[in-house]
Amino acid sequence: MDALENRRARLAVPLMTPEPEPFAPEGVRGFLHRPAAEAHAAIVLAHGASSNANAPLLVAVCGFFAAAGWLALRIDLPFRQSRAGGPPSPSTAGRDRDGLRGAVEAIRAQGVKRIVLGGHSYGGRQSTMLAAEDPAVANALLLLSYPLHAPGKAQLRTAHLPDLRTPCVFVHGERDPFGSIAEMRDALKLIPAGTRLIEVPKAGHELKNPPLEQIEAAVRSALG
Repeated sequence: MDALENRRARLAVPLMTPEPEPFAPEGVRGFLHRPAAEAHAAIVLAHGASSNANAPLLVAVCGFFAAAGWLALRIDLPFRQSRAGGPPSPSTAGRDRDGLRGAVEAIRAQGVKRIVLGGHSYGGRQSTMLAAEDPAVANALLLLSYPLHAPGKAQLRTAHLPDLRTPCVFVHGERDPFGSIAEMRDALKLIPAGTRLIEVPKAGHELKNPPLEQIEAAVRSALG
């Protein structure tokens, strides 16, 4: 059995990992998935504008990453810590980016040096904006259903992409109303760092049944 087959066999039957535990250092609120053995890297994921840290997509991705040996944290952004429902306000987006930075620092305090940051939709977009401002915040980014534009609108959310110097993995459904696959390919050309686009057939913005093994392998590769 070669190395790739060994890896596939290991991921097909995930290691038993502890139950996610509440994680709440100052300014951070979320759930931490610990791997069964010492973590080789960590991933921090934030939710979309209408969700929270218990979003099924985040639970699935963090659970899979933990089974593959990662320390995985899913967080509530500051706007969701402030209220249980409702969308974020553009006026407080900077505070949400501060929350992402605080979560990364809290995970770094766990002794893990290599960190991936990202999230679903709004959480992913704020992660790219933070990384554009501060390339040292993370070693790679994972963007699930990046909201390239509002459904039915032409204005693109790409102004900061040319400032990204962090390797990025984008996961996008072919039926996502926030951006077509063709639009995503064009947007990724604006990013000077290495990028990869994982297309999910028949998936919409919620990314049901994401290709978890492919995502984890792509993120691991982005870390070098």
